[in-house]
Amino acid sequence: MKVVFDAFESFVGVNVWTMLFAWCNLLIIYLFLKKILFVPVKNMIDSRQKEVDDMYSSAESAEADAKAMKAEYEEKLSKANEESEEILRTAQRRALLKEEEILKEASQEAQRIRDRADEEIVLEKQRMLGEIKDEVSGMAIDIASAVIGREVKPSEHEKLIDDMIDELGGK
Repeated sequence: MKVVFDAFESFVGVNVWTMLFAWCNLLIIYLFLKKILFVPVKNMIDSRQKEVDDMYSSAESAEADAKAMKAEYEEKLSKANEESEEILRTAQRRALLKEEEILKEASQEAQRIRDRADEEIVLEKQRMLGEIKDEVSGMAIDIASAVIGREVKPSEHEKLIDDMIDELGGK
């Protein structure tokens, strides 16, 4: 049994040189893997992390730009609304002024028409009075000639007629 135990012990036992050799192998494999695998993987992870950070930074910048553009758009929209309201108010004021101007012109034109009509009435009245005066004077001369039996001078007759018309017009 000792032979089996020695074989087992040599198989399971701890040998310092073997352990040292295993540690050296592990260190060599670690350094090899570090150089070949860990450094490139770490560089790749770092570059990916940088890309992700850049994407986040770019997204945050784009979001900030979008918010600024939205604020600018809302401000311009507000200004446009204010301008449209001002344009409407100005148009209403102009319309009121134009309305007043048109009414004033219409009133002035109506007054001119009335004044012209009054002038025409006065002229027509004077013309009619002149015609009536001529007719009356003609009839009066005929009547006076028949009554008096002599011919009346036109100047005397016109004075009599004028006096009579003035007396009738005064009443």
